[in-house]
Amino acid sequence: MAEPLKAMYNESFLQAFGHKVKKAYEAFDEAAFLRLALGEGWETLELKQRMRRITESLRATLPEDYEQALDVLESIAEQCRGFPYLFFPDFVEKYGLNHWVRSLAALKKFTPMSSSEFAVRPFIKRDPERMMAQMLEWSVHPDEHVRRLASEGCRPRLPWADALPALKRDPAPILPILERLKADGAEYVRRSVANNLNDISKDHPELVLKLAKAWQGLGPGTDWIIRHACRGLLKAANPEAMALFGIVPQEGLEVTEWSLSESVIAIGESVSFRYGVRVAAPGEVKLRIELAVYFPRSTGKQYRKLFKLTEKAVACEADVQGGRSFSFADLSTRKHYPGVHRMALVVNGREVAHAELELLAASASGGGARQAERGAQA
Repeated sequence: MAEPLKAMYNESFLQAFGHKVKKAYEAFDEAAFLRLALGEGWETLELKQRMRRITESLRATLPEDYEQALDVLESIAEQCRGFPYLFFPDFVEKYGLNHWVRSLAALKKFTPMSSSEFAVRPFIKRDPERMMAQMLEWSVHPDEHVRRLASEGCRPRLPWADALPALKRDPAPILPILERLKADGAEYVRRSVANNLNDISKDHPELVLKLAKAWQGLGPGTDWIIRHACRGLLKAANPEAMALFGIVPQEGLEVTEWSLSESVIAIGESVSFRYGVRVAAPGEVKLRIELAVYFPRSTGKQYRKLFKLTEKAVACEADVQGGRSFSFADLSTRKHYPGVHRMALVVNGREVAHAELELLAASASGGGARQAERGAQA
């Protein structure tokens, strides 16, 4: 079993980091830093909590003056690259809100080494107009990491971060930034633009569709952005979004195959399925084929989740066939519950076939318990 991500913050890592700080700041008390960071409750802390504990331990052992403490961190920033060093911008987020100019300069410096996308958000909340003007300025910076920060930092629904309610209500301040970045030469930046627009589409689908129509055909990079930006709308079978990409309901569609390998499995196991469809419409058509799974919640209510299988242009009378395995193992983002699960084949936004699968509780005896259950049902 893979180690949890939080395990990257351990005593060995903190000792090595403490040595770097000591070289830059002779008065640094490495032992006190380790004692504070690894103190009571360390083992129970999750990733972001450990990151914040490191930030707080640095504040207690670096110079009392914030700007002097920041001088120390900036002096070793080049040696501290990668995801684990997100506590550099976190230090600014936690302690730098009253040092606007100095803090933003530090965030710009730190973002190529790790990322300042989380740390800029309290500044946006504190003074939206001033901070969004700064983000607009960063959108033309020569460093692609800083340009990405301009988009990623103001995503209304950035994962792992607090939402930005004002920008969820009115994303207008974001749009000039995205306009500047819509044809950016870095894929890293374009992906952020697409993700920002996907966030916006959850609250303002009509705005994203209007922008997508205006951008469509400007170039391959921009076309990729709008397609990725509309992925949530496509999953929701939004008719306008689907039509934008040539995905329209098909008359005369024939389901030639739809089957599950099992009708009863246990949590933690997988089921295989096969599908086949044929289109009788004249000329070439585009098919978007998805698997819809209706998962029971702990309350007994269900929710539907779509999984894309394929999307392709096909000729009249062409057969499209395929198959996959689908796992019902618990994930950090999805916990499974026993009960009947509806599994449906979706073509161009419309369910065209379905089957039911019964999911049993996981058992220490594994397959034996499941086979006994099947025998009882037979």
